[in-house]
Amino acid sequence: MNSSPYTISLDFDELPPEPVFEPGIRRAPRREAELSPAQERLALKNALRYIPQKWHEKLAPEFLKELRERGRIYGYRLRPQGRLKGLPIDQYPGKCLEGRAFRVMIDNNLDFDVALYPYELVTYGETGQVCQNWMQYRLICKYLEILDENSTLVVESGHPLGIFASHPYAPRVIITNGLMVGMFDNQKDFNIAAAMGVANYGQMTAGGWMYIGPQGIVHGTYNTLLNAGRLKLGVSKDGDLAGKLFVSSGLGGMSGAQGKAAIIAGAASIIAEVDRSRIETRFSQGWVSRVADSLENAVRLAIAARDKGEPIAVAYHGNIVDLLEYLDAQNIRVDLLSDQTSCHVPYDGGYCPVGITFEERTRLLAEDWTYFRALVDASLRRHFEVIMRLVRKGTYFFDYGNSFLKAVFDAGVKEISKNSVDDKDGFILPSYVEDILGPELFDYGYGPFRWVCLSGKKEDLIKTDHAAMECIDPNRRGQDRDNWIWIRDAEKNKLVVGTQARILYQDAFGRMNIALKFNEMVRKGEIGPVILGRDHHDTGGTDSPFRETSNIKDGSNVMADMAVQCFAGNAARGMSLVALHNGGGVGIGKAINGGFGLVLDGSERVDNIIRMALSWDVMGGVARRSWARNPHAMEVCEEFNRERAEFGVITMPNLVDEDVLDAVISALNLV
Repeated sequence: MNSSPYTISLDFDELPPEPVFEPGIRRAPRREAELSPAQERLALKNALRYIPQKWHEKLAPEFLKELRERGRIYGYRLRPQGRLKGLPIDQYPGKCLEGRAFRVMIDNNLDFDVALYPYELVTYGETGQVCQNWMQYRLICKYLEILDENSTLVVESGHPLGIFASHPYAPRVIITNGLMVGMFDNQKDFNIAAAMGVANYGQMTAGGWMYIGPQGIVHGTYNTLLNAGRLKLGVSKDGDLAGKLFVSSGLGGMSGAQGKAAIIAGAASIIAEVDRSRIETRFSQGWVSRVADSLENAVRLAIAARDKGEPIAVAYHGNIVDLLEYLDAQNIRVDLLSDQTSCHVPYDGGYCPVGITFEERTRLLAEDWTYFRALVDASLRRHFEVIMRLVRKGTYFFDYGNSFLKAVFDAGVKEISKNSVDDKDGFILPSYVEDILGPELFDYGYGPFRWVCLSGKKEDLIKTDHAAMECIDPNRRGQDRDNWIWIRDAEKNKLVVGTQARILYQDAFGRMNIALKFNEMVRKGEIGPVILGRDHHDTGGTDSPFRETSNIKDGSNVMADMAVQCFAGNAARGMSLVALHNGGGVGIGKAINGGFGLVLDGSERVDNIIRMALSWDVMGGVARRSWARNPHAMEVCEEFNRERAEFGVITMPNLVDEDVLDAVISALNLV
């Protein structure tokens, strides 16, 4: 790294013009910000430290107004004018390929067609931000322009701490978000820290700059629905969900995948959504089939398709509780039922109570938060009651990792807890990871592998689809057959929103083989550069006892060692970007999650990183599941030890005969 005699700053000859907000673009509701006068003053000072003193007198009133009206200081004036989108990589300046690649990803995260609240830098999940404010965005972009192969940019909760000397095998960017000291690791203290401008909620792939639009979850949702049908509804191993009804809620960033996934899986589905703009977005993108404003019409459309064995995704403009109560009253069988509202932040707008409109929800958030919270609690209790009535009729309900069950428990419904006292033993209804994704996919190492063609060329994406197909043996496992069909049909299913990206569930060595093939294609000039990543929601990326690690039954599901080790190991092995976040899809204090980005430049250096890092990234998680005595994970680790000696060796557990334990415990109890 070349030494620099100057400081990277946001100095400018003239202030950018006052912000102009394009009509029709969603805006974040006011965030909770119960700051003391001293904390409010500190929040203002914290924001102004990004700005040269000569502009403080002008910007201080704007920033204070934002804080009081919006609950955060976003620095709207500092946002680049017009629409942001991920441009082809050669349109960005920079000294290294990685720095320009990250610009593509950041701007894609903030694309009006991709981001949930683009003016507030929220990509998805109600609160998941790329960074906290537009001052940070501008500084990050400046640093990425001067980043080179002997330096690393450090980003702490959205703040670019600076560039520091490193080496070509080191990460070019290291990111952490919201990592709070234990005694302060709760929602209330996080909200204060966020309002003061020192904490960022990165969700999973928002603050890690690797979000690829709703496509990023559609394959996982497809896998979940298909396997739920096979495990719970008697669907054959090579069958689909034709003739089955799936019901859920949410058509936002991640939840927007539900309708598309249901169609690909063959199901008839109804997805409730209170925000008309989200429905319009998904309908215009082709991710839902029909839109209905009445319960009768929504159900009529879905049932007609179900009875014909045809797939459909009906977006119902209304509240999920009303929909479920109608289905219950009409005695209509729901085969699969879930929820994808942002229940990790139910009191910050992530859950709209039944009985009020979306617009009223937004007003109450700003004017009467205490009353709004009471409405949320009452609605969650009513929501739980109708779910249980449907479950008793034969519906299979699963928590879709959005912290719904925890939100119901926090609303005062103690009977949702297995022990009826606290949440330490889990809930009476399953998490989808606990029942489906964990044993059927994560334990084998299959997870949400993804890539972006940085050239922006559709033809590059098509070439990578075909190359990935060639790397999969559909006869190896049922999962491989499903994934081969998925990638075969990816172009036909029109999954791209934003940049030319793809998701494909793969295991450790499936990912490695595909990545090596892509890097070879870059080397030969067949395609432009590619960036690899994954959802943090993966085999080894996240520790979350109510979601990713809910099927780990040895008591270690409350530990965060795996995610931290995954992050550190990826840094040690040379991933281009590594990220570690607090919260993810379930909320502050409930998960630690880590992810990566790897830029494929065609070099032998990257081939080496692929071999070292991708095998580690997955197998570290499978090894943890094997040690918990998960049978499929043990099978995979035994195969790894037997056939992959060049990649390491994994400690295997000794199984205990339950009869021996029963005898020992019984004997001692009699003493």
